[in-house]
Amino acid sequence: MDDTFPVLTPQSETEATDLIRNRAEAGRPLAIIGGNTRSGFGNAVEADATLSSRGLSGIVSYNPAEMVMTVQAGTPVDEVKAALSDARQMMAFEPMDHRAIMGTVGEPTIGGVFAANVSGPRRFVAGAARDSLLGIRFINGRGEAIKAGGRVMKNVTGLDLVKLLAGSYGTLGFLTEVTFRVLPVPPAEATMVISGLEDEAATNAMAAAMATSLEVSGAAHLPESVKSLFLQGSLPDGAATVLRLEGLAASVEARLHKLKTLLAAFGPAVSLERDESRALWREIRDVAPYAGSPSKPLWRVSIAPSQGHKLVAALRLEAGIDAFYDWQGGLVWMQMEADPEAPLLRGYIRSLEGGHATLLRASDDVRRTIPAFEPLNAVEVALSSRIKQKLDPAGIFNPGRTGI
Repeated sequence: MDDTFPVLTPQSETEATDLIRNRAEAGRPLAIIGGNTRSGFGNAVEADATLSSRGLSGIVSYNPAEMVMTVQAGTPVDEVKAALSDARQMMAFEPMDHRAIMGTVGEPTIGGVFAANVSGPRRFVAGAARDSLLGIRFINGRGEAIKAGGRVMKNVTGLDLVKLLAGSYGTLGFLTEVTFRVLPVPPAEATMVISGLEDEAATNAMAAAMATSLEVSGAAHLPESVKSLFLQGSLPDGAATVLRLEGLAASVEARLHKLKTLLAAFGPAVSLERDESRALWREIRDVAPYAGSPSKPLWRVSIAPSQGHKLVAALRLEAGIDAFYDWQGGLVWMQMEADPEAPLLRGYIRSLEGGHATLLRASDDVRRTIPAFEPLNAVEVALSSRIKQKLDPAGIFNPGRTGI
């Protein structure tokens, strides 16, 4: 997509509906964006105009007692967070901010969060963004406004459409409004840091922590190659395996003591109190070590937690890579020194119980030759194509973004 093409910013759902209907009738594709802070995600889109949701902004309804919020899709994420913070509530899936690793500017929108199913370190216990999404309003490729879902979890009307649109990267519809569940902010937080573990031992330590009843809400391993890039280098010497506990202050203190006792055999441990802990997990969430290197390809790899360290070890024998682990080892952030090594990476993933690799950052030349998303099999392609045909028959929404 050429940056000189016009950006269309409707100020109402009705205006957006008319615009999309006219584009569909003319067969003229649109690049769909929110704040465009994830520019570069996915495969290149061929379109002669961009449709942004930024003009559809504002909190429609929010009653903290219900722990449900309805927001127009173009509302800045910071505005949503500020309203939640005033009521000491949060989005449990803690969406990451991609601007630093993608080298983009602007304001992330709440619609963009759900369109890309953005989730952070709490994902493996609290679910992804789509798991908090209760209802949506969107415009399909015929220019029809559709409502799906509702304000309470027991209302399952249109639930499939809600799940389908979340994570569809703007290829199935133009989101105009989202309704989602929120949770209270834990009053206390602490992080246990085990120092000096190699990747395999760290994987075992995280698995041992998750096997307890201590409600660990974050489990990551920061090898020595990246450890100094967190908290301005203030973590103890050696690789850092970090485990987060949240809740009431007395509960966090008691659980932290038990966790240190149970994992004492793995190595020396210290604890970070609330402010340091929160800062660390923000940096893990936003992949701080790999910001500022736009020329280096960046992969987001989802794999079985027990297999992540094996994948990294195998790749290190054949390619220049750096990596760290989140989600108990099930999410591997991997920065390549030069070539993306897509066939090598995806081949190893298939040999290690499966998973998928998404190329988040790469040059335009690389993006034209390497599928950004894990290639689908024939059955998945057929199903995805039928869904696309139903919701966007003229194929005007982000054509090519996901390869369908």
